[in-house]
Amino acid sequence: MDAAIAANAALGFLEPISCGVGGDCFAMVWDPKAGKLAGLNGSGRSPRSLSLETQRARAKKGFIAPFGAVSVSTPGAVDAWWTLHQRYGRLKWADLFAPAIDLAQHGAPVPQTIAHYLAVSLRAFTRPGAGIEEVENFKKVWAPEGRAPAEGEMFANPALAHTYRLIAQGGREGFYGGEAADVIDAYFKRIGGWLSRSDLAAHHSQWVEPRSTNYRGVDVWALPPNSQGLSTLQILNILERFDLKAMGFQSTASLHTQIEAKRLAFEDRARYFADPDFAKLPIDWLISKSYAAERAGLIRPDRILTPVNAGEAPSHGDTTYLCAADSDGMMVSIIQSNYRGMGSGLSPDGLGFMFQDRGELFSLRDGDANLYAPGKRPFQTIIPGFATRGGEPWLAFGVMGGDMQPQGQAQIIVNLVDYGLGLQAAGDSPRWHHEGSSEPTGEAGVGIGTLRLESGAPEATRQGLAALGWKFEPSDGGYGGYQAIERWPGRLAAASEMRKDGMALAY
Repeated sequence: MDAAIAANAALGFLEPISCGVGGDCFAMVWDPKAGKLAGLNGSGRSPRSLSLETQRARAKKGFIAPFGAVSVSTPGAVDAWWTLHQRYGRLKWADLFAPAIDLAQHGAPVPQTIAHYLAVSLRAFTRPGAGIEEVENFKKVWAPEGRAPAEGEMFANPALAHTYRLIAQGGREGFYGGEAADVIDAYFKRIGGWLSRSDLAAHHSQWVEPRSTNYRGVDVWALPPNSQGLSTLQILNILERFDLKAMGFQSTASLHTQIEAKRLAFEDRARYFADPDFAKLPIDWLISKSYAAERAGLIRPDRILTPVNAGEAPSHGDTTYLCAADSDGMMVSIIQSNYRGMGSGLSPDGLGFMFQDRGELFSLRDGDANLYAPGKRPFQTIIPGFATRGGEPWLAFGVMGGDMQPQGQAQIIVNLVDYGLGLQAAGDSPRWHHEGSSEPTGEAGVGIGTLRLESGAPEATRQGLAALGWKFEPSDGGYGGYQAIERWPGRLAAASEMRKDGMALAY
């Protein structure tokens, strides 16, 4: 746990395009003493002073604006780290932040991917009509000379080092109280926003019971809503009704079936997933084998299902993922994000981080489970992954990237279980990404959606899917980012993503 928190803190400086203390955090932890999996929901709530009426008045084409103060929800990451450390940490809390403080204070070379997306963020936040209340703080930290740092240049963030010192010295209260909370409160008052000191003080992470399904002898686990983790379980439940192995690896039939299972699961995601404090969610029904059999019966091998709708319940998804494991049997699957790229575009005075724009994922449509409300947690895309076999920990894994996450997690499990690939090969295998399903924001699905296939997919498979009627978009690299640790008898194996700057480290 100490390793996971320390790495996450370091990434807040090294990879600000994806994560940081302004975002949220979810985790699953195999507790070897208890002999079971624990889950933590570290997502923050919407500002209590921001009303539905104000959100609607400031909406863009009927949806919450992607940037600016209306998109900001309470950051949950620091409290999640604190909560995890209180239960599982061994080192002193302050020691976990020493490497990150040193990096932020003295700087590090900027990798290619980070340089690219910092430049993209600069253009997005400063374009006319972006709707961000102020961008000078962003430019002061990440573009002080009027441009983002180039690949290989040294970059430091002393302001973030200061924030980390406050957290290291004060624990949870170093962020949610004292100087940091005062600065955040004053900042939003100055720019006309809503997040307040009282919102920060009221925030606390929540221990939750992970849910699971058995997929061909492997128990795959997910966190319940407001995250989208159940979508992975639903996709796998549907796929279990088909003989994917006989269909063939990367075959037209296999991919067609997987994509259809995703489309069916995502309609339920759009309709039912929300903060359980505000909506009654039919979780048991959604992940039941009987419901999966009903949904699987809709899939046809020779045509695309249209229209695709959510099931009728009985009346009664830019992110950082990392995992860690040790010789005592603990395995940590942790995911942390600011949501869209760097986040809202808003950075508090002198603290060196950016607030998430997770609030964009609320719906503004009456009757939706995910309808915006003050003090409510938005639908969450970030989902840690975990799998067990025979009641023992087997796999801590994740696939980053918005709506790609449950699609990617299901593909990893299929590659490992159905096709017998090794841990690295399961991640290196070409992926598909389907877009255009209905969204929890209230956005309706568009026809059969569009499909992106990585370049390594067989040409015969691409032609076969096209013959079935699937519509393709050019590959955009949006196939997620995979990391994993697999427990073998007496040892561990690790794999990392070839598409990003990930790595596997042993200590």
